[in-house]
Amino acid sequence: MDYQFKEIEQKWQKFWAENQTFKAESNSVKPKYYVLDMFPYPSGAGLHVGHPLGYIASDIFSRYKRLKGFNVLHPMGYDSFGLPAEQYAIQTGQHPAITTEANIATYRRQLDQIGFSFDWSKEVRTSEPSYYKWTQWIFMQLFNSWYNIENDRAEDISTLIEKFNASGTADVKAVSDEDTKSFLPSDWATFTDEERQEELLKYRLTYLKESTVNWCPALGTVLANDEVKDGFSERGGFPVEQKKMMQWSMRITAYADRLLRGLDTIDWPEPLKEMQRNWIGKSVGASVKFQVEGSEKQIEVFTTRVDTIFGVSYLVLAPEHEWVAELTTADQKADIENYIAKTKKKSELDRMADTKTVSGAFTGSYVINPVSGERIQLWIADYVLAGYGTGAVMGVPSGDQRDWLFATHFNLPIVQILDAQKEIEVQADPTKEGKYINSGFIDGMTYQEAVPFLNNWLEEKRLGKAKVNFRQRDAIFGRQRYWGEPIPVYFKDGLPYLLQEEELPLLLPEIDKYLPTETGEPPLGRAENWKYEDQYEYELSTMPGWAGSSWYWYRYMDAKNDHAFASKEAVDYWKSVDLYIGGSEHATGHLLYSRFWNKFLKDLGYTHEEEPFKKLINQGMIQGRSNFVYRVSDEDGKPTNTYVSAGLRKDYKTSALHVDVNIVENDILDLNKFKAWREEYANAEFILEGGKYICGVEVEKMSKSKFNVVNPDDLIERYGADTLRMYEMFLGPLEQSKPWNTNGIEGVFKFLRKFWRLFHNEDLTFHVNDAIPTKAELKSLHKIIKKVQDDVERFSFNTSVSSFMIAVNELTDLKCKNRQVLEDMVIILSPYAPHICEELWVLLGNEAGTLSYTAFPTFNPAYLVEDEFAYPVSVNGKMKMNINLPLTLEQKEAEAIVLANEQFQKYLEGKTPKKIIFVKGKIINVVV
Repeated sequence: MDYQFKEIEQKWQKFWAENQTFKAESNSVKPKYYVLDMFPYPSGAGLHVGHPLGYIASDIFSRYKRLKGFNVLHPMGYDSFGLPAEQYAIQTGQHPAITTEANIATYRRQLDQIGFSFDWSKEVRTSEPSYYKWTQWIFMQLFNSWYNIENDRAEDISTLIEKFNASGTADVKAVSDEDTKSFLPSDWATFTDEERQEELLKYRLTYLKESTVNWCPALGTVLANDEVKDGFSERGGFPVEQKKMMQWSMRITAYADRLLRGLDTIDWPEPLKEMQRNWIGKSVGASVKFQVEGSEKQIEVFTTRVDTIFGVSYLVLAPEHEWVAELTTADQKADIENYIAKTKKKSELDRMADTKTVSGAFTGSYVINPVSGERIQLWIADYVLAGYGTGAVMGVPSGDQRDWLFATHFNLPIVQILDAQKEIEVQADPTKEGKYINSGFIDGMTYQEAVPFLNNWLEEKRLGKAKVNFRQRDAIFGRQRYWGEPIPVYFKDGLPYLLQEEELPLLLPEIDKYLPTETGEPPLGRAENWKYEDQYEYELSTMPGWAGSSWYWYRYMDAKNDHAFASKEAVDYWKSVDLYIGGSEHATGHLLYSRFWNKFLKDLGYTHEEEPFKKLINQGMIQGRSNFVYRVSDEDGKPTNTYVSAGLRKDYKTSALHVDVNIVENDILDLNKFKAWREEYANAEFILEGGKYICGVEVEKMSKSKFNVVNPDDLIERYGADTLRMYEMFLGPLEQSKPWNTNGIEGVFKFLRKFWRLFHNEDLTFHVNDAIPTKAELKSLHKIIKKVQDDVERFSFNTSVSSFMIAVNELTDLKCKNRQVLEDMVIILSPYAPHICEELWVLLGNEAGTLSYTAFPTFNPAYLVEDEFAYPVSVNGKMKMNINLPLTLEQKEAEAIVLANEQFQKYLEGKTPKKIIFVKGKIINVVV
C-alpha cells in the first residue's frame, strides 16, 4: 500500500500511550540522560507551529539517546497558575481551574499528535494541590533558614538561634537586613517571643518587608521587572506605577556570588550567561557616609571609585527613599512631590535603561563630604533606585558622563579631582574650567594604593568601609491575585508564622469574585471563614508565577510521591538535567530563580548538584510569514472592494491588508475562500496576473492580529506529524530565528513517500531481500550513519534532514531492497520521523515497540574508503571514456587493462601507442 500517514500515526500514538513505551525508571543499570523542555503555560489559543520547535529538537535528541543505550527521562507538564486564566475568570466568572483544565486538554491533544516521546506518567501541573503542596513546603524551608557567610551556605534557623543564645550577635556573619540589632546573649534571653520573631525575620531567607514594587492597578497585582515594558504591563498593556507595599521577598542576594561562580561551570550560551552576570552586577568598592547638614542622619552611598570622593559635587536620593519627605524643605516640597508623582509612572527597568533623559529635583537640603568637608546639594532623581544599594549615589561630574550631564543641566559645580593622575592633565591645560581640590594625603599614590588607604581611613573615622555590592536585589515573592499558590503563613499579633508540615497543602479557598475586595485586599480576602484555627488571618497574597517553575524538574523525577517532593533514590539517580531547551527570554527570571532554589535545596542536603541544568540551548523563534492583499482606492482615495495582484499594484493606488495565510498557498490566494473569510469580502473583485492573485509577503512576529498564525493541526491533517517534525528542523539551525514558510513542506512530504517506497515494489507491495549489501549500498548507509550521529550530537538537525534526502535518492538509484541496509536506515531516521519508522520496523519482521530501544547502527569508516577510481582515459589529450580501476594498481597493470578494453580499442583505430602517461588516481593519457 501507499504511505497512509493518518492511519500509521494514529496507530503508533495509541500504541505508545497504551504501552507507556517511554516510561523511565529510576533504577536502571543504563547510564541516565535527562532531557527537559521549559514547560508551557496552557493558553486558550493552543499551539501554533512556532511552539513545537524546541520540543521537536529535544524529542529527536531523546529518541537518539535511547538508541545509544541511555535511560532517558523526557517529561512534560504545565505551568498552570498565572494571570491569563484569572483575567478570563474576572471577565466571565468561570473558575480558573475550569479554563486551565480545558486548555491543558487542547495542549495534550496537540502534543500527542506530533508524536513526542514524553513520559506522561510523570506529568506535573503547578496548580494541582499535590504539586503546590511541595512548593509551599520549599517556601517553609526558606522561611526556616538563614545564610551563614562563614560556611557560604544556608542553614536551619535553629543554628542562628544557638549563636544568639551562646554569644549574641558577636559571632554572627549572615546575609540579613541592614537594620539588625547588636545584642548580647543576656539581651536575647530577655526578648519577648514577638521581639525574637521580629529580629529573626531580618535573617530568614524569605521575609516580609516594605518594598518598592511595580504595581499595576488594572491587574490589581505586583509585577516582576521582566513583566513590565516601557511602563506598561507586558500582559494587557496596562499602566504600571512604583508603589511601596509590605511584600514577601526572597533573599536571592545571599547566593549572588555562587550564582556568578556557577556560570563558569555550565554549558550555556555565552550571551545568556552574560545577561545573568550583568543582572547580578557584582561591584567591589566602598560604603561612604555623608552627614546631613543640621541633622543626625547620615546618608550611606556605595561607590566603586572611592578615590573620586574629592570630586563629589552633589548627592542624589531615589525618589522613593524613606527620608525624602523629611529632608525636603518647605520651599522645595511642591517640586519634589510633582517629581515623585511622575516617577511612579515609570518602571524600574525604564529608569535604569534611560541614560539620555536628565531629570531631578532639589530637596533644599545639604550634606557634608566626609573627606573634603565641602557642603553639597541633596537631590532626587529617577535614575537612582531605592532597592538598589542604599538608594543613594554620589555625583562626580568630572568622572562620569551621566553625572556630568546632570550637573551641567542643573548648573551644579563640577569639581575637578587633583591627584597624582589628574595633576598631569591640569598642568597641560591650566585654563581648564572648574574648581580644584588637592587630595592631600593621597597625593602621589597610585589608584591601587589610594583605594585601600581611603577605605582604612574611612573605617577608622567610622565614615565608611570596603564593601562588595550587587546590582541584583532580593526577589519579590507575592502577587495580589487569586490563581496562585497560597502562602502557608498565618499572622499572630502582626507577625507571620508557618503552618505545620502535616497541614499542607493549604488549599485555595472558594471565592465569589476574582477581584480585590472593596477595601483593597487581594481576592483571597473574599473567602468566608478562611482562618487558621478559626482565629488567625492567613496571608492573602499568593505566590508569584515563578514559584512552581523554580523546582519542577525534581518533581518529574518522582511525580506521584506523597511523602517528599522526590525520593532520595530518584534524586540520587537523575541528579540534574543534562539538556534543557527553552527561550532566552527567561534569562533573568526563571533561569535565575531556578538556580537559586536548586542551590538552596543542595545546602539543606535534599539534592546533590550545585547547578540544575548542565547544558542549555535557546531555540530561535519561528517568525510568521504574513501575506497581504492590495485594495484599490478610487481617484478620491476612497477604498473600493477591488483587489489587485501584487505584481500589478504599481499601476494603482492601493492599501495593503493582512490576509489569513491559511487561505493562501505558495503565495496564491484562494479567491473563493477569501470571499467566504469575511462578510465584507463576499463581493470582492480581483485584478489578476496570469489568471492568479499573487499575495504580498512580509516576515513578522506570528500573531492572531496579523492573520499569520499557522496551526499545526492543519498541517498534520494534510501532511502528517512526521512531515511537520522534519520540516520544522529543515527550516534552519535550531538556535536561529527563521520565518515560517509552508511552501517548502511539500518537499519533505515527498521525501517521506519516497522513503516508504524504498520498501515496496512498484505495485506497492512490501518487498525486501536478504542479499549481501553492495559496496555502494554500504557506502551510502555509513555516510548517513556518520552524518546523523555527528549532527545530532552537535544539535545540527537541519543538516541531517538534507542528508536523509540525499541518502534516500542514492538508495533509490541503486534500487536497494536490502534488509540489512534498509533496517539500519529505519533506525537512523526514527528520531526524526518516528511513526513511519515504527510501521516499517514491524513490516521488516521486528516486534512492535522495540524500535525505540534497539541500538543505533555503528559507523564503520572502512565503507567510506575509496578503493576504486573512475580514470578519465584520453587519446592524444582528448577525453574518450572512463574506466573504473582499483587504486592499488600500478602503471603496468593499469595499461594492460586499458589496452585490453574492447571499447577503447576503437579509439586507437589500429594504431600502436607510442607512450602512455599514467597519474595514479587522476588520469590516463595514451599518445599515438
